[in-house]
Amino acid sequence: MKKVPLWSLVDIRPSNVDKKSNPSESTVRLVNYTDVYHNQRITASLDLMEATASADHIARFGVRPGDIIITKDSETSDDIGIPALVESASDDMVCAYHLSLLRPYTDRVDPQFLYWCLDSSDTKGYWLTASFGVTRVSIPIGTVARLPIPEFDRDAQRKIADYLDRETGEIDAMLAQLQSLTHKLQERLRIVQTRAVFGLAESAGRRGLEPHSVLLGIPDHWERTKFGYDFTESTERNGDHPAGPLLSISEYRGVELNTRTEGQQASLDVSKYRVVHPGQLAANMMWLNHGGLGVSSLTGHISPDYKAFWISDRFEPRYVHHLFRSSRYIDYFAAIATGVRPNAQRVTKTVLDATPVPLPPLDEQVRIADELDEASGRVDAMLAKVADLKSLLIERRAALITDVVTGKKEVA
Repeated sequence: MKKVPLWSLVDIRPSNVDKKSNPSESTVRLVNYTDVYHNQRITASLDLMEATASADHIARFGVRPGDIIITKDSETSDDIGIPALVESASDDMVCAYHLSLLRPYTDRVDPQFLYWCLDSSDTKGYWLTASFGVTRVSIPIGTVARLPIPEFDRDAQRKIADYLDRETGEIDAMLAQLQSLTHKLQERLRIVQTRAVFGLAESAGRRGLEPHSVLLGIPDHWERTKFGYDFTESTERNGDHPAGPLLSISEYRGVELNTRTEGQQASLDVSKYRVVHPGQLAANMMWLNHGGLGVSSLTGHISPDYKAFWISDRFEPRYVHHLFRSSRYIDYFAAIATGVRPNAQRVTKTVLDATPVPLPPLDEQVRIADELDEASGRVDAMLAKVADLKSLLIERRAALITDVVTGKKEVA
């Protein structure tokens, strides 16, 4: 199939909004990296951040319907070249950093067809081989300009765009349903978990799971303690010899091996990273209100900003794991956390030490932990099946887009 360079189809405008304000600037709404990353379509109704820009800059980088915006700079090569089609725009919408604005010559290319070309696996492979950088990965503007685009006449472009809009819409709807099922399964486990670790009756309603007092409703024969009495902070660091691999704290799974290939990684010098041993409680103090803690089954090291705690022998570690990851404690941590940013609410060690904690008899803790281990195992198995189905749909979606825009699959 014949292909033409992208520069022949669009006016390429690499945005570089100046953050510095001066009297000649006006307030604008920035279409940011995250807006493109999370939205296939950009509309005027999006909640965009505000900044200032000059009149000249607004004239050149103002966003219009039919424009396509792509990410050209990121921490990982997987996040560059992501396209979003502008369906509607207000006069004050402007491109922000790390983006390129592509304004199609509409007499040569249908914007929706071009969007699907940019979203194809072939294009993603092109970005991957053409990008460069160490701490940040970028696509040179010349590389963007040379991107090969399959050549179709305008009628064929329109048919391809309509077909992919329809077919991918159906796949996206199925993916949304699977995502909803994932959330429902996780929420159901949280409810079962909360009832069990606080000894609440099965008849306890939703309101009974989220009381003002974290210990409200626990059985009378259970004791009460405070975090600082039974959880002792470990000060052990890696030093010259790491104790094990880098670990992370998952919102859903707890402490696990860090297998991420992008984003925040351990620095080359891990001597100050905290050591975690099996049976210790590890906690991200800025993510407790999202379930950012758990009892480790591994030996390794975690970020120096995290904490590790020895658990007293009055507690079964598995019970502790389920207890602090219950919805009641997550809500409690959200109430006691402090900070300006919603996703960076820190719980201080002093406040955590004063946190009330239920102390059931040890044999009851073991029974509760056994029940919840079994329940979480069943939910994990269902979630794994849902994740496999989602992966198959995503692969199908990607293959469909590529096959159609390259002419391998004909559109009636």
